[in-house]
Amino acid sequence: MPHPLDSFFAPASIALIGASRDHEKIPGRLLAMLRKNEYPGKIYPVNPNYAEIDGLVCYKSVVEIGAPIDLAVVIIPARAVLPALEQCATAGVKNAVIISSGFAEEGGDSAAMQDAIAALAKRTGMRISGPNAEGFFSQMQRVAATFSPAVDVKPDVVPLVATTKRIGIVAQSGGIGFAYYHRAKALGVAASYVVSAGNESDLGAGEFLDYMVQDASTDVILLFIEGIRDVDKFLAAARRAAELKKPVIVTKVGRSGVGMRAAASHTASMAGWSAAYDAVFAKYGFIVSNDLDEALTIAAVLVSNPLPKGDRVAVLTTSGGAGIWGADAVALQGLQVPELSEQVQAEIGKLMPSYGTARNPIDVTAQGVTSGGLQKSVDLLAVSDEVDAILVVLSLSSDVRKPFKEAELTPVLAARHKPVVFYSYTVPSDFARRGLATSGVVVLSGLSHVGVAMRRIVDHAKFSLPKRTDETRLPARDLSAHLTSPVLSEADSKALLRAAGISLPDEVLARERSDLDAAVARVGFPLAMKIQSPDIPHKSEVGGVRVNIATKGEVFLAFEALLNNARKHRPEAAIQGVLVGPMAKKGVEIIVGTMTDKTFGPMVMVGLGGITTELFRDVVYRPAPVSAEEAGAMLTGLKAAPLLNGFRGAAKADVGALAQLIGDISVLAARHAGEIAEIELNPVLVHPEGQGVTIVDALVVGRG
Repeated sequence: MPHPLDSFFAPASIALIGASRDHEKIPGRLLAMLRKNEYPGKIYPVNPNYAEIDGLVCYKSVVEIGAPIDLAVVIIPARAVLPALEQCATAGVKNAVIISSGFAEEGGDSAAMQDAIAALAKRTGMRISGPNAEGFFSQMQRVAATFSPAVDVKPDVVPLVATTKRIGIVAQSGGIGFAYYHRAKALGVAASYVVSAGNESDLGAGEFLDYMVQDASTDVILLFIEGIRDVDKFLAAARRAAELKKPVIVTKVGRSGVGMRAAASHTASMAGWSAAYDAVFAKYGFIVSNDLDEALTIAAVLVSNPLPKGDRVAVLTTSGGAGIWGADAVALQGLQVPELSEQVQAEIGKLMPSYGTARNPIDVTAQGVTSGGLQKSVDLLAVSDEVDAILVVLSLSSDVRKPFKEAELTPVLAARHKPVVFYSYTVPSDFARRGLATSGVVVLSGLSHVGVAMRRIVDHAKFSLPKRTDETRLPARDLSAHLTSPVLSEADSKALLRAAGISLPDEVLARERSDLDAAVARVGFPLAMKIQSPDIPHKSEVGGVRVNIATKGEVFLAFEALLNNARKHRPEAAIQGVLVGPMAKKGVEIIVGTMTDKTFGPMVMVGLGGITTELFRDVVYRPAPVSAEEAGAMLTGLKAAPLLNGFRGAAKADVGALAQLIGDISVLAARHAGEIAEIELNPVLVHPEGQGVTIVDALVVGRG
């Protein structure tokens, strides 16, 4: 099915607005790059100062061309860009890439010029990438619409190509996007597209991601982002990638305060709250990497291997020390390096000298290369059901000797039984890289990155997109009567939650001493009493809580003490009274909350609760709403998860009830995103299995 951006990435004709004869300057390099990469379409230089450029007729304006134009590449001073785009629209140009800088990244009038470009795109339907972009490269269609030296072609150099599968690259930094491509090319990893999004006046990272997801020639996507503008398109593309099981490796920068400031000055981008981005990435199974070489290593392993069926790794080496190091690298990532069965050890033992070892890691020694033991061990391990992946650790520095014969290695790898990853502890020679590339091998040279990559492909193989949330479980209700002020007291917050359909203990707000007898009769002993004020969110800090009250005398004394403490510590606070409720049964303390991210909207959070929440910061976020199933997955991601699963002989907690509560709260937050900014339930006590959960404290913050 055609995609709206097909004519962008595969244009039949290109107008170069601002073309130049000077190949040392960016406008001249654009034309040179198109020609060096053998662009098959028509090129129309546009510059009123020339009659011809490099043998091509040069036009005074794009309107003079008089032929259909799929793409205009604009590299002229910022002030001239908008009039040139108006001419493009008049001439019926379908797409434009603006290389020119000096727009929103500078602020002021320059930002207003970018707004005008966005308005033009919306008004005319012309799709515009940039400004402040580095263009793009379509390897498949030989379209080098960029000045990046990474796509330069040297006639005497034969490209190294080890993979038939290809990576697609979407980057909000042109320099980094083409750095990914440059490094991938050096490894022999084939590419489909590289696109630099720039300031995203019109086309954004989400729409480019969508193109890569549906593109049959793109097998793995590398994404480099500072912040997302086209959020709905980005999320739709992310879901589609997860449905197709197409891997997306993402690097999100601007995580630190300094990085956020730099991102804002780079493309006038708001970097956003990192936890929200990570929550979205986790929901859709993105592989997060914060290192360029690591990201490329993960991509290389994915495009050159099948996915593993499990997490058991065989480490095969020609050097005992290197093998131990390789085993450590994968074990530190939580992968298994199992000792092989006696039968398999005996078979491998026949392939090596007596001083080798077949236990795992398997050291066939340097002699194993010349004797064929290395190759035969790969053959044997590739079909063994005792391991799910193989890491081959060896030296590939030789310029004359090959450790494998193409005719023997190629069929084993082509059968794609399991991943076989190759790491060289010496600097790999070009001879070795090219020799192994013929069998589809990408030689890697960063061991810690290899360990991470093998972990990530195991995780990616297990990932499945969570089912969509069933929002009908929680009835839709009008809560406006409960949101009369921005910050609610605990009592008012709980009243709102009850109205929304959330189950809470039966409690009574005693406004006067005279209310206490009825409150005790209704609640019963033992009970808890808490001061209530929208101005006192943390009641324990002002002596505003009394627990395990067992007699009426204690009730009346506690009532007076709570009021006095509140007046002493917060004399300005509006006191509503004292909340009287039953003491909850014991359980694991969990916090459940929601907050609103400026980019992605409502987020739901779960973590270890009570007073330790801020101390340990053991929390997991997801975009709201989530299903009970997805909430369960969030719980397994907590470091404190063992506490819910019967830690040290304790009863298993009612995880199902907790997951359902998280789901319900997330639906409430998503449904009322325009009215509710935050919800915090802390603590939620999770009782033994079958006994449910108790919301002890609650806080709701309205939008105000």
